[in-house]
Amino acid sequence: METELKNNHQGGGLKRLRCSVQNYDWGKKGTEGSEVARLYELNSGYDIAFEKKKPFAEFWVGTHGSGPSFVVEGGVENGDSNGSGSLSLKEWICKNPNVLGDKVLDKWGCDLPFLFKVLSVAKALSIQAHPDKELAKVLHKLHPTLYKDDNHKPEMALAVTEFEALCSFISLEELKAVLRDVPEIVDLVGSAEVNQLLQINEQDHAEKVKSVLRSAFTHLMSASKEMTAEVISKLKSRLYTESETRQLTGKEQLVLQLEKQYPADIGVISAFFLNYVKLNPGEALYLGANEPHAYLHGECIECMATSDNVVRAGLTPKHLDIQTLCSMLTYKQGFPEILKGFPLSPYITRYLPPFDEFEVDRCILPRGASTVFPAIPGPSIFLVVVGEGTMCTESSKDVVMEGDALFAPANTEISVSTPSELHLYRAGVNSRFFQIL
Repeated sequence: METELKNNHQGGGLKRLRCSVQNYDWGKKGTEGSEVARLYELNSGYDIAFEKKKPFAEFWVGTHGSGPSFVVEGGVENGDSNGSGSLSLKEWICKNPNVLGDKVLDKWGCDLPFLFKVLSVAKALSIQAHPDKELAKVLHKLHPTLYKDDNHKPEMALAVTEFEALCSFISLEELKAVLRDVPEIVDLVGSAEVNQLLQINEQDHAEKVKSVLRSAFTHLMSASKEMTAEVISKLKSRLYTESETRQLTGKEQLVLQLEKQYPADIGVISAFFLNYVKLNPGEALYLGANEPHAYLHGECIECMATSDNVVRAGLTPKHLDIQTLCSMLTYKQGFPEILKGFPLSPYITRYLPPFDEFEVDRCILPRGASTVFPAIPGPSIFLVVVGEGTMCTESSKDVVMEGDALFAPANTEISVSTPSELHLYRAGVNSRFFQIL
């Protein structure tokens, strides 16, 4: 392997990172071909042979305290000046704040504003939403063990395989059809609430529509465990009976699947209220603060503001905060926007969500090809997922391969080439942020 040419000036050149993994229950097991397990093993050099039956859910690259990355020098973690301990990426950035660029440093201080992940989803994540900044501060202050930081968490999922999710509320027209076709919902929500929804129309004031939807959804999510279990049992029996004489809809099939994963859980019924989204590889879904969602299955690249705040209300054994979730949601209706990205060059596609903190580039380099990531005023993180190649800056040259994660300082031009084939992803601060005067 080619040796990295050392960068003599402080904070310069690419920095290799040793990254963290999260073994949440919904993750794919190593034995099931989890991409997270594969990348973690390659990145860490740790043999997971005896842990392959564990779920490997999320591979984290960034500075969040719940799963920090560490700077690697010469194949070992970079120790402090006394040679003891290891230096996290956040600590290293604090010692070299110039690597962020002036504008990023002024806005977010001595930290990366984004967190980069790979997710391997075997079964549904919780019905959840992420608080805005104001609510995040309140929740963190009141319950610091549940809400780990005071930041908001807008996020984007970019499909690597076919990827399924629930996201945002279905349209008013679709919701009325659901209320007519799924009588079990009436048992939980109440006929008065259901009638209000059925009588409302598109011409009514938006706030009135939201108010009625909020009331109905809150009634649904607040139903007793006994009533929920009874209603889901009725729903399940009806759908299995009807499946003998008709083809169940995609949403009905999903609901039966969710019931197997989380029996008697209110999240099973709430799925009827949300859009069922199927992403093809290379398509992305972004989620703002206070939007309900649940990832269901598949593998994706995920990027978000540096936060781990989640308010949950179903499809999970974890702590539920139903009242907070129901009160914080925007109650916007309609199918979410799907980002297909736009070409930066023949080999690079950019995904640009409406959030300052991040953007993601997807780079697929065929055999013998090369490309350039131009110098930008903010930091970047690169993650190699397929193949190997070479990444060069003005002062360094790195051979990179699957599982490698690298930090690139602001104002660094990087050329990439490959003798075989190379797939990599880059996360950085949203380029629109640098255009704001």
